[in-house]
Amino acid sequence: MNTAPSWSAITTVPDGLSESPFWHPQENRLYWVDIPGRRLARLAIAGQMQPQGEVEYWPMSEEPGCIAPVQGGGLVIALRDGIYLGENWGGSLQQLAVAPYDTAKLRFNDGKCDAQGRFWAGSLYELKDQALGVLYMLDGQGLHAMMDGVTTANGLAWSPDGRTAYWADTAAHQVRAFDFDAATGQLSAGRVFHQMTPKPAGWAWGDAAAYGGRPDGAAVDSEGCYWSAQYEGQRLLRLSPNGQVLAEVKTPVPCPTMPCFGGPDLKTLFITTSRQGRSAQELAQFPLAGCVLAMRVDVAGLSVNAYRA
Repeated sequence: MNTAPSWSAITTVPDGLSESPFWHPQENRLYWVDIPGRRLARLAIAGQMQPQGEVEYWPMSEEPGCIAPVQGGGLVIALRDGIYLGENWGGSLQQLAVAPYDTAKLRFNDGKCDAQGRFWAGSLYELKDQALGVLYMLDGQGLHAMMDGVTTANGLAWSPDGRTAYWADTAAHQVRAFDFDAATGQLSAGRVFHQMTPKPAGWAWGDAAAYGGRPDGAAVDSEGCYWSAQYEGQRLLRLSPNGQVLAEVKTPVPCPTMPCFGGPDLKTLFITTSRQGRSAQELAQFPLAGCVLAMRVDVAGLSVNAYRA
């Protein structure tokens, strides 16, 4: 099923590459990161899709890959060189873990917290010619490598019952599912959840050859369906718990990066988007590239999980 949604621009000044959005229910704010802009962003939103005031920015010393709220206040932030705690917006950062990789070649990318309050963040190998990305988990005992074998870690999410974890390798055009042990955080029984068609050789935006994009960030709704942003595909896919395509939702930009659910009823779907590295012709055709967009949906999402040290 294809849908023709009505998207609204929540922001009008674009980011380079916005990512990692989450809805903060206590603050009625949407948070996200601008990776190349080396900044965090947040915006108060009244009702369902009405921005209140201006976007607030918090500059970072390095690229932020992902963020999550902290129980009781503050943010946990994955920067290139490590994971940090920011107790107050715009304040100082406390390093929780040092990045366990070569920061000249890798950085943290997509991540979020599980229902047990552990922070997960995957790494991205910037040369993109080897599958050196790793999924890490931060708990009270430190930082642990939980899964490897990807080039670009993306699409992390959990089923509503917490028994299934999803993790994507963007370069492989593949979303994987795992059995998830909530007590230990262990991932097992890995299998292909959904395989996208690879990018045609030499393909560029505007080519006649069909290309549906590759899996970027993701979110799960209350029915257990997995919403996957398709980078360069100009669409989101809503996949059933069995990995079948239930809906294709077109976006007004070629490169959506990650969805999340928010608003008082969790029926507002927000997406972050990218303009980084896109051609002048493409940006002229799609002026909302890099902006945060929103639309109303029929099925509510899941509340964001907070970090508990």
